[in-house]
Amino acid sequence: MSNVPIGVDPPARPELRKSLSVLDGVAVAASSTAATTSIGIGLGVTAGVVGLRLPAIMLLAFLPVLGIAGAYSRLNRVEPNAGNGYVWVGRSLSPWLGFMVGWVNFVASLAFLAYTTAVTGSAMLQLAGDAGLHRIGSLVLDPGSTAQTTAVGIVVLVLVTLTAVTGVRTAARLQTWLLVFEYVVLLGFCGYGIVTGPHPFRLSWFDPFAIPSATALAQGMLLSVFCYWGFEAAFTVNEEVREPRDASRAGMITLVTMLGLFLLGSVAFQRVLSEGELAGHGAEGLAYFGDRLAAQPLAALPLVALMFSAVASLQAGVIPTARGMFAMSRDRTLGPVWSRVSARYGTPAAGTLLVGALATAVAVLALVIPRLADMIMATVNAVGIVVSLSYALTALAAAVRFRSLLREDWRQGVRAVVLPTLSAVALLALGGCLGWSFYSSADHFEVSADNGWFLLLMPVVMIASGFVVAAWAKYVRRSPYFRTGTGTDADSRQLLTTSN
Repeated sequence: MSNVPIGVDPPARPELRKSLSVLDGVAVAASSTAATTSIGIGLGVTAGVVGLRLPAIMLLAFLPVLGIAGAYSRLNRVEPNAGNGYVWVGRSLSPWLGFMVGWVNFVASLAFLAYTTAVTGSAMLQLAGDAGLHRIGSLVLDPGSTAQTTAVGIVVLVLVTLTAVTGVRTAARLQTWLLVFEYVVLLGFCGYGIVTGPHPFRLSWFDPFAIPSATALAQGMLLSVFCYWGFEAAFTVNEEVREPRDASRAGMITLVTMLGLFLLGSVAFQRVLSEGELAGHGAEGLAYFGDRLAAQPLAALPLVALMFSAVASLQAGVIPTARGMFAMSRDRTLGPVWSRVSARYGTPAAGTLLVGALATAVAVLALVIPRLADMIMATVNAVGIVVSLSYALTALAAAVRFRSLLREDWRQGVRAVVLPTLSAVALLALGGCLGWSFYSSADHFEVSADNGWFLLLMPVVMIASGFVVAAWAKYVRRSPYFRTGTGTDADSRQLLTTSN
């Protein structure tokens, strides 16, 4: 029911300006996924868990993510909305769960922006070292210091946030050029590494059964899901594309491209680097890879690509986060500041600036973990768990919404119901397994990336805080979302017609 009195026109629904093409959507999603950053840093972190089975774990993680992408695409066809999972889960499952999806994506994005801020600073400090700048006055520049890398990265975060305010199209154009450079460098160096690497190619690299344990499999899978995370950024700008199907095409194109790049990168890294070298260089892994293949100044190109990737993913992280908050604010689950649309740019400018400010605050709070490598490990594990929860709930929403297709057309039913359900179950099981392993691995709490209780506390706080904010939205703000977010008619003829 509406709170608007009879005979009074409801307030205008805030609208975003439609200006994006499929290519723009791909640029936003690919920058958000940040293949170069995932390859340069994520592969080393994952190798520390699964050893020389990077191609296997990347392929294995792709399967449930592909099922999730199918669910996003089908839901987007019937209901394009900047809030995507928040709206779809709220209507098909429960407003509380829907709000949870929106909230965990928000807090996970803030954590990701804080992590990427430090990565950006690290890449810049590494480049400064390659250029011969090792100290400023009495300060020795250290690309492994969380404090120094965060300070440099915050400057970049402020600049890209201001750029994002001017519009998605402006950001997409910048990201397109950055992506072209990144991918040329990645393809060149990884291709050369595959051909010339000293370590022989082995089919066992693709064998998931050779992964050391079930815990390593679960953690490796969620770390890999984190690497794929970001393809759905194409759906957060679906109200700004000229045709909603373009968002679906952009998301799927991005996901398949990421698979190809991750397989190329994982094979190349394992041809060039030993297992110890892979796991031991953390945020400096891509720079080390470049040094093994070329002399300066060519060896610096992968590091420049990493810096460009981090800058683009900072901007791409701000954009979809602001759009998600825009959709939640329209339903009065969050304050009105998030849904204010700039008359000049047609974007949620105030919300975009607020996302940048909050990400800066989180980056400063992350200084409690002094080593960059430890901060990256803690962040990636926490985000991997909450993102898997968000993906799983969205897939289950698609299964519920389109369940009647099992009776109407079993082929469509398998794609729309069975595959998303299997993907959701797999991700929930992996998250539960990893959470239990964190809980059982420690007998005390300390702020450390190798303390299981600390690693488990981070995603628990992310999720629990969502229920607190949801209760405020329902009982204090009296958001209509908690009355209208349920009751989707999954047997509606309109849904069946549109989804086929």
